[in-house]
Amino acid sequence: MADVESARGPSHDAPTGRPDAATVTVLAVDDQPFFLQAARQLIADTPGFEQVGEASSGREAVDMAIALAPDLVLLDVRMPEMDGIEAARRIVALHPRVVVVLVSLEETPELPASLPSVRAAVHLRKQDLSARALRDIWTEHGPPRMS
Repeated sequence: MADVESARGPSHDAPTGRPDAATVTVLAVDDQPFFLQAARQLIADTPGFEQVGEASSGREAVDMAIALAPDLVLLDVRMPEMDGIEAARRIVALHPRVVVVLVSLEETPELPASLPSVRAAVHLRKQDLSARALRDIWTEHGPPRMS
């Protein structure tokens, strides 16, 4: 089931209806409800990040990325209907500036070599996902900051 907004709802600025420009909007994608719940809590507990949606399949992720244009997508590698690799390709083709983080339970030796071809920023094991990891990934792969 897809939620267009997180349970607490995003804090939008008045003129645009979009989350504050300093807020990194996140779409979480996984076919396991347990991981979606954990991601939801992690994002809520990470200052400067706000979940704007979640999806449970690659196909649903692409549709939600079109509708929500998130800044960052946490995308499970193995899912039904469309795997995370193909979903990443399609999402980045539609939104070239989105930061895609492919996540999986186990190390996938062939995956890091394929990151450039799918234009994903990084592959991370789910158990290594943390507030610090989110901030570090955004600092390294997010848009340059204006001084």
